[in-house]
Amino acid sequence: MRLYAESTDFQGKLGGALQSFSLRHAVGSVLVTLLVALAPSAYADEASGQTVDGVHCDAMEGAVFHIHQHLTILAHGKPVTVADDIGRPVLGNCFYWIHTHTPDGIIHVESPVFRTFTLGEFFDIWGQPLSATAVGPARIPKGTLRVYLDGSRYTGDPRKIELTQHADITLEAGPPYKVPAPFTDWQGQ
Repeated sequence: MRLYAESTDFQGKLGGALQSFSLRHAVGSVLVTLLVALAPSAYADEASGQTVDGVHCDAMEGAVFHIHQHLTILAHGKPVTVADDIGRPVLGNCFYWIHTHTPDGIIHVESPVFRTFTLGEFFDIWGQPLSATAVGPARIPKGTLRVYLDGSRYTGDPRKIELTQHADITLEAGPPYKVPAPFTDWQGQ
């Protein structure tokens, strides 16, 4: 009798533990599924390997055409980080011909073909706007964007700025406006 009672008690504890484990396992599985399903949405705006504006994402960086530019974004005088790994999608396992490696504002054009690349293409790959009312994550009143190219005021469409060797681009989203100091820290690039 006592053996049966202990056995039943053990089965009850074991059953409860298994139910608890099954519930934790089910909840954990649901959470993992949600994270996997939602993770790409965190990068929904950033290109994920598909061709953007004729710019491809290849398994290796292109070696035919290799130049660098510098981009500074200021939102009302405060620096906005140009993130690292723009154009290197987490899920794409590739390099866009226009990308960044580090969060220092240096843009890398590493292409298997010679062609003209533009700042607008870079922003499209980044998945961020570049317009009269938005510069990346910075929102601005229309008409308050100032653009400098190589230290001189640029009054054209900033999306059409050509990414040439050592182009120094500053986008000032709203006042206070200052003529930017030239970028010189190319570190041999």
